[in-house]
Amino acid sequence: QVQLVESGGGLVQAGGSLRLSCVASGRTFSSYSMKWFRQAPGNQRELVSGIRTGGSTYYADAVKGRFITSRDNAKNTVYLQMNSLKPEDTAVYYCAAGNYDYSSDYWGQGTQVTVSS
Repeated sequence: QVQLVESGGGLVQAGGSLRLSCVASGRTFSSYSMKWFRQAPGNQRELVSGIRTGGSTYYADAVKGRFITSRDNAKNTVYLQMNSLKPEDTAVYYCAAGNYDYSSDYWGQGTQVTVSS
């Protein structure tokens, strides 16, 4: 069982930056494929980015070039650096841990990101 706790959300003006963090419990963090999702009101939850156990990353087209995902296995933490934020990035952001690249088996509680125009 893995417990995930996100932090770092808040209110920012368009063009600004935020860094989200997700800390995982347990001693096997390095073995999990980590993802960031977001869900805006009235919308389905969507994948934002992911980072595999080997460190390779992937991004949704909407955030490519603006967001950067990284992980620090020594700190059991995954990060989402969000730059050049847009109002359409407003959502609750969730991190998820998966036993496989295609799975999201454990979820955090989410952190709100609001981007004002």
